[in-house]
Amino acid sequence: MNRIRKSGGFRASIFVIVVALVVYVAVYMPTPYIIYMPGSADEVKPMVTVKDGDQEERGVFMMTTVSATYANVFLLGTSLFNRNMQIDKKEDRLQGKTEAEYSAEQVWFMSDSQSSAMEAAYEQAGVKYSIVPEHIFVFGLSEDPKPQGDIAPGDIILGVNGTATPDNTVLSAQLKDKKVGDTVEMQLEREGETISRDVKLIEVKDSKTGATRPGLGVMIGTVQKVKPEDSNKQITFTDTQVGGPSAGLMFTLEIYNQLTPGDLTQGHRIAGTGTITKEGVVGPIGGVVHKIVAADRKEAEIFFVPKQNYQEAEAKAEQIGTKMKLVPVNTVDDALAYLKTLSAKS
Repeated sequence: MNRIRKSGGFRASIFVIVVALVVYVAVYMPTPYIIYMPGSADEVKPMVTVKDGDQEERGVFMMTTVSATYANVFLLGTSLFNRNMQIDKKEDRLQGKTEAEYSAEQVWFMSDSQSSAMEAAYEQAGVKYSIVPEHIFVFGLSEDPKPQGDIAPGDIILGVNGTATPDNTVLSAQLKDKKVGDTVEMQLEREGETISRDVKLIEVKDSKTGATRPGLGVMIGTVQKVKPEDSNKQITFTDTQVGGPSAGLMFTLEIYNQLTPGDLTQGHRIAGTGTITKEGVVGPIGGVVHKIVAADRKEAEIFFVPKQNYQEAEAKAEQIGTKMKLVPVNTVDDALAYLKTLSAKS
């Protein structure tokens, strides 16, 4: 009897161990893969406001996103049976960047996209404006040599040794007379908090000329404020919690709709994607197949797609059998011209 009990207990222990191992492998064991799938189609109007703008909008403009998840074994298996899931390697996504650098870069792209959308919309609406540098954003760190101090991707550089540094030109002037090995006090904003950190200057090489100089060892960009002459046309963005440059076109259309009288949507549900330049040129994006699915799930009737992405988008639209009309565009003018052909939806 004792032997039977011991044998049963042993088998139970083995069973528990096997189950735990299977759960670990399926759910918790890391893999070198990432899975892309349809994200969301979000209304743009709550994200951007023109002061004293025309708020009439019976339909909606929607920006579309791609969802990215680092894959466990279970998700990899699931993706084999789901045509809307796409497997890729993490290293192809990061391109040599750290996770923090990749995330900061996406934040920078979104900020730059918003600035370009404001300029493009102001240009279309004939609103005079100026560009004012606000601050410097850190989106990467040099690898060799590494920065010598507590400065990180996502930091906003507010000043050096107590002097404000709104752009790269001012920052360079602040460091011009310093030597490699000198320590400077950096005024930074990190996660909403203002902090001071000492950073030792290192030798950095100019990528264009090859000349060396003392520097921080960071990759930076200037965040600009687009300021209209008429303060009643000032544009304000909310925090979208989304990164990347691909919402530029849809931001531009929403801003233009608020800057001008009437309602461009005519009561329709309009989604889309595409980068934007201040001249109004629409650029290609990644993940268009996932954005088509996301827009279809939100019952979009029209989808603006960059001309370069149209064939891929069209194939996906046919695959899922959507009734959504795809409209290829090269410029914001193309999108506006199409919108002006819409009849009001009852």
